[in-house]
Amino acid sequence: MTQCDLKGLLRNELGSNMTILAMNTAGTFSGFYHTVVAATNKQILESPLQGIRQHPSAKKHPTFGFTVQWQFSDSTIAFVGQCFVDHCGKETLESTWLLREEVLSHKDTWKAPRVGTSIFTFIK
Repeated sequence: MTQCDLKGLLRNELGSNMTILAMNTAGTFSGFYHTVVAATNKQILESPLQGIRQHPSAKKHPTFGFTVQWQFSDSTIAFVGQCFVDHCGKETLESTWLLREEVLSHKDTWKAPRVGTSIFTFIK
């Protein structure tokens, strides 16, 4: 695997899994996300993701962004972050996420967003 090509199976610190499929030359990618954390009584389903990585260049630690369309709730989540490679070649994706939940009116907008961070590591 090329460093920071983002392809493969990853897991975050809470145990959620993400599979990123092949990336094209423009840096766009797709895949699937299976969260283990959700505020729902519905069955949690694997959900599609779409993203883009900073154009390949001499940079060792590219930035990226992707969105997940949850298949089990009325919310969408966007992740932005950066890939880091340590001195042993271990890659991690450090990200910040913003989730927007559907609300019934603009008066309830204050309770619609949630924000957090996640660190993903590749599972080999």
